[in-house]
Parts: sequence; structure tokens; C-alpha cells
Amino acid sequence: YRKTKHQFLEAFAESGDGLAKDALKKCQEVEKKIEKTRKQNKTETKRYFVLEFKGDLQASKVKQLREEITAVLNVANIDDEIILQLESPGGAVADYGLAATQLARIREKGIQLTVCVDKVAASGGYLMACLANKLIAAPFAYIGSIGVVMQLPNFHNLLKKCAVDIVEITAGQHKRPLSMLGENTLEGKNHMQDKMQAIHEQFKDHVAKYRPSLALDKVATGDYWTATYAKDLDLIDEIEASDSYIQRAIRDGDVYAVKTAQKPSLKEMLLGKMQSIFYKLLHSREIG
Repeated sequence: YRKTKHQFLEAFAESGDGLAKDALKKCQEVEKKIEKTRKQNKTETKRYFVLEFKGDLQASKVKQLREEITAVLNVANIDDEIILQLESPGGAVADYGLAATQLARIREKGIQLTVCVDKVAASGGYLMACLANKLIAAPFAYIGSIGVVMQLPNFHNLLKKCAVDIVEITAGQHKRPLSMLGENTLEGKNHMQDKMQAIHEQFKDHVAKYRPSLALDKVATGDYWTATYAKDLDLIDEIEASDSYIQRAIRDGDVYAVKTAQKPSLKEMLLGKMQSIFYKLLHSREIG
């Protein structure tokens, strides 16, 4: 309607009609005010960025996670939300510490971080998951395992039976407190126990920073629980599968799946080629 009126007044103003020129000027002023009000009241659609992390013992996907988070942080603002679908039973301390640091970048930017766990977030996996502003998990997902473990096989007795002598020379009192081949002393075992305890304390401090309401003495025992019980312990916030949460996000705003293109390794390419050849042979036999 306003557009038609504007065009009508423009036609008369061009013909030299003074009244039409004045009316056109007033019409333009009104339109500017309306446009200004519209822009002020306009609410932008919320954006959700969905990332995925499936962890192994070395958290080998951390490089991919780092690149994806960097890409999202370049475009996201504090009104957006990042959803991480996380699955990990834990692994190496340094690797999962680095993965958790990547999630800390999101928190530092003030952007909402929601972590969804459908199967497991234990040990290093929970080290990452606890950074979430909102942590949700499917009812039977394994949660927790706030603890540290180290295993080392020792072949000393076997080698001794075989009359094999191992010579190991070190410099520094604690250069190698435990050995796979030599005889391990009580002093060396106690030293490594102290180191494991120090890492455990750091793990607990990290969890306490992001989930201050947790009763750490009760949950930081190395034990784990299904999500249903983990919620009662305040290890998570809500019980829900990631699919349901993301479906609600789709209804609420714009959802973007963020994935970094990865060049397959030589091993993956060879395996893929072998599977393809096997499939063709099998398929040709079925046809024949």
C-alpha cells in the first residue's frame, strides 16, 4: 500500500504539482521512520553450529576439532549456540587436555556451548564434556570416571628365567622410575603414584571450575554412572538424546553442521580400494 501511494505521488510531483511534492516529502519521511523502527525491532534468527567429536585413546580428532572451532568462532556471536556431539571413553592426559582447551576457547568468547552425549563421556571424555554451559546425555550413556590410570607391562621375571640381563643407565633420580624390562622398586612405584595423584588433583580442579556445584569427594573416585544416575549427582544437566535437542534447534533457528574436509590416509585409501575390489568380485559372482 505504501509503495503504491509513493509511486502515485512521484508521478504528480514530476508533473510540477507543488502539493504532490510536499506530500511525497512527508511520505518519504514516514517511510524512513518506519524502516528505522523495523530495523530496531528486528530480531535475528538464532544460529546453531553442530560439531562432532569421536575420541580414541590419543584424541586423534583434536586437530579437526581445533580447525572447526576456529572456523565457527570467526562467524559466531554471543547470541548463537555451539552444539558438540561428544563420544569418548577417554585416553592420554595431554591429548584430552588439549581437546578440552579447544572447548575453553568457546567459553572464553561467551558463546553458549551445549555438549550432547549419546553413548559415553568418561575420563578424558568428561574432561571435555564438563566445559559445557549445558551438558545433556541419553539415559544409558556412561558418564564420569574422574580418575587417572597408568598401566605398564613388566617382563623382568620372564627375562630373569631366560637368563637375560638388562642394563639400563639413566641420569637423574627420577628419569625412569618404572621400567618395562628392569626390576621396579618401591621407591619408583611411590614416585609414579605421587605423579598420578597430582594429575588427579588437576583433573578435579578443572571439573570444579566448570561444575562448581559437584560434590567432588563423592564423584571424583574414578567410578562412572549411567546418565540417569549421573543427573542426580549433578554430573550432567538434562536427560535427552542429541537428536531431540537438535530437532528443537531446527524449529527454533538456523542449524549448520560444521565438518572439516579430511584427506584420507594411505592406509584408508588402500583399505577402501580393497573393499571396492572385494565388493565387485562378490557382486559379479552373485550375478553369474
